[in-house]
Amino acid sequence: MDITSLTILELRQKLAAGALRPREIVDQLADRVTAVDSKLKAYLHLDLDKSRAEADAANITLPLGGIPIAVKDVINVKGAPCTCASKILQGYTAPYDATVIRKLREAGAVLFGRTNMDEFAMGSSTENSSWGVTRNPWDLDRIPGGSSGGSAAAVAGHEAFAALGTDTGGSIRQPAALCSCVGLKPTYGRVSRYGLVAFASSLDQIGVFTKTVEEAALLLEIIAGYDPLDNTSIDRPVPKYTAALGRGVRGLRLGVPKEYFVDGMDPEVEKAIRTAIDEYKKQGAEIVEISLPHTQYAVAVYYIIATAECSANLARFDGVRYGKRAQNPKDILDMYGRTRAEGFGAEVKRRIILGTYVLSSGYYDAYYNRAQKVRQLIGEDFRLAFEKCDALLTPTSPTPAFKIGERTADPLQMYLADIFTIAVNLAGICGVSIPCGFTSNKLPIGLQIIGPKWGEETMLRVAHAFEQATPWHKEKPPL
Repeated sequence: MDITSLTILELRQKLAAGALRPREIVDQLADRVTAVDSKLKAYLHLDLDKSRAEADAANITLPLGGIPIAVKDVINVKGAPCTCASKILQGYTAPYDATVIRKLREAGAVLFGRTNMDEFAMGSSTENSSWGVTRNPWDLDRIPGGSSGGSAAAVAGHEAFAALGTDTGGSIRQPAALCSCVGLKPTYGRVSRYGLVAFASSLDQIGVFTKTVEEAALLLEIIAGYDPLDNTSIDRPVPKYTAALGRGVRGLRLGVPKEYFVDGMDPEVEKAIRTAIDEYKKQGAEIVEISLPHTQYAVAVYYIIATAECSANLARFDGVRYGKRAQNPKDILDMYGRTRAEGFGAEVKRRIILGTYVLSSGYYDAYYNRAQKVRQLIGEDFRLAFEKCDALLTPTSPTPAFKIGERTADPLQMYLADIFTIAVNLAGICGVSIPCGFTSNKLPIGLQIIGPKWGEETMLRVAHAFEQATPWHKEKPPL
């Protein structure tokens, strides 16, 4: 029996019935990785002996008892490498568990592997990894999205049942759309960031990749909640998200922002999204056209704020305390300069330079302060929209997955890949991408559902209603 295409919920049923043991799940998953990961390159590191030991000790009565979960290589797991796909952290081993990892362990999960990513989560294609490019399981010549491309490819390619990712400007939702799986970014402050290597601290949020909406709801119940170790964590009760599913959308008002249907969008993507909107009408939802007038500024604002914060956060990687150190430096300044020049990749250097520039004397007010003011306007757009609507429906990505190497020479085109996801991070609200169709050449298309702050219950309810009425989440890649 091949179990790698099963969902977490199906695995739990088999475990409870005694038809399966946790060790068998890990072994079959390891066999699947051996068979296909030489093509996908979704994983950076596996410790199968440790995963098997955790499986042997698993308590299957717990919510995730015996279920393997993959982890993006930017989240600390005690005793495992945490390289952030960068040469500057080669050889670094995490000395502690991130809070989300502790919560997964308490729920009985088995930690399985470190997934590939854009270096320090900076990218939209997983082409910026220092350890090689991850490929899309639907077409090996195409990117899986980024920066959490390894996690998305692993789940879509049945090399993982679920995976953790991080989303700073779309890095969960965009690869989920391009690989045809569910990608959930919670409200900022809903999930602890303690143990996450920071890229842009006011934007980063840990979330999940799963095969179905119900699994995403289950995992969010487990990893969400207040954490005193994270001063951006908000002390609010965690709802039982799975209980909100199955109630349908009749009577809900779903907004469609006119700014999210732009010139240059792939016509097959637009057609799939319009078809999805029609499905919600059939189910009894009221569709409302709305405006988010400051959307056009989101990409510019994001790449000022995110690069400024990355410049500050990445200053700690200097060759002194951990990670790579340049050999035989002439003096300490030579060590700093050469360590960072040798350790960071081109995209990370580009963003550090941009961020340092916008924070520099004479430019701080012109760029960074102004960007923060426009960020407030973007947040206000969403606040006003959610006075009229329960959730918003948009495309996740303006195009399906593009070919590897197609945009590497043009950073601006790469940055525009996140045009529909960035504003959600700037506003600190929640979003999820779910499968909603395919192009004529069988490339996945994602529907983004956006909820207000702390609105994950309704957002997941809306996502689940579409998923249950359509076949897209059941499709499997040809890999």
